[in-house]
Amino acid sequence: MRNRIYLGCMLAFAVTLTVFIVRAQQKSKNDNGNMNSMAGMNDEEMKKRGDRVMGFDHTKTTHHFRLLPDGGAIEVTANTAEDTASRDEIRMHLGHIAKMFAAGNFNAPMLVHDQTPPGVPVMQKLKDEITYSFKETESGATVHISTKNAEALQAIYEFLRFQIKEHKTGDSLEVSQQ
Repeated sequence: MRNRIYLGCMLAFAVTLTVFIVRAQQKSKNDNGNMNSMAGMNDEEMKKRGDRVMGFDHTKTTHHFRLLPDGGAIEVTANTAEDTASRDEIRMHLGHIAKMFAAGNFNAPMLVHDQTPPGVPVMQKLKDEITYSFKETESGATVHISTKNAEALQAIYEFLRFQIKEHKTGDSLEVSQQ
């Protein structure tokens, strides 16, 4: 009699455990689906925050982030030559960004991404080791980021790789030889 009760309890436990595992797997699949839709929502929220912070419409512009041997570059261009309003807003924003970053102020990317991007704490700490050069281009502007400090260089790469992934630019995550 005890053996039957024991076997019955073990069987009930096995069935309960199996049901629990199956439901957990289904929930995990559903959560991943929700995560993807949440990621889509987060992308849209990031783009809205970016439009506010940067002062121009992301749908009218193109971002590129380049990893270079001495640091990297942030490049933004208007999608059409006729869009001088976006071109001028890009130039104003990137000029401001170069000055802010040089002062160790990374509030703009923190506001856009709703988090501190990787590399920022080190870039702030080593701000005197990093140079930010602003340059107007035909349809926008570029900020060239450079350093001779190995720790700062790695932080710049972390920061730019994060930007590439967040903005889904498709830019290389590898250092270009220019």
